Amino acid sequence: MRLPDALGYRHPVAAIVSILHRASGLLMFVLLPFIIWMFDTSVTSEITYSQFTSVFVAGAGFVPGWFFKLVALALIWAYLHHVIAGLRHLWMDATHAVTLGFGRSSAVFTLVVSLALTLGLGVKLFFF
Repeated sequence: MRLPDALGYRHPVAAIVSILHRASGLLMFVLLPFIIWMFDTSVTSEITYSQFTSVFVAGAGFVPGWFFKLVALALIWAYLHHVIAGLRHLWMDATHAVTLGFGRSSAVFTLVVSLALTLGLGVKLFFF
C-alpha cells in the first residue's frame, strides 16, 4: 500500500463519531483531577468559590485565565459529545436500528448537536 492511498482514505462519519466518543471519554478521564479541583473549590466555601472564579478571569501563576476557560470548554465538549454519542449507541442497541442510513444520519446529528451546544456554552463562558 502506498502512502498517498492511506492519506486519501476518508472515514465514514459514523467512524469519526465513534473515534471522538472514545477520545472524549479519554479526555474526561485525563482531566478528572481538574474536574475534582473545580468541584471542590466551587462548593467548599464562599472564599474558595471566589478563588475558583478568579482563576478563569486572572489566571493562576503563569497560566492565563483564557487557558482555564479553554480547558473547561474542552471538558464541556467532551461531556456533551460523550453523552449524545452514548445515547445514540443506546438507541441503536435498544431499537436494533443499525441500518447504514440511520447510522449516518444519527452520527451527523451527534456531531452537529454536540458542536452547536458547545459553541453556545463557549460563547457564554468566554463573553458573559
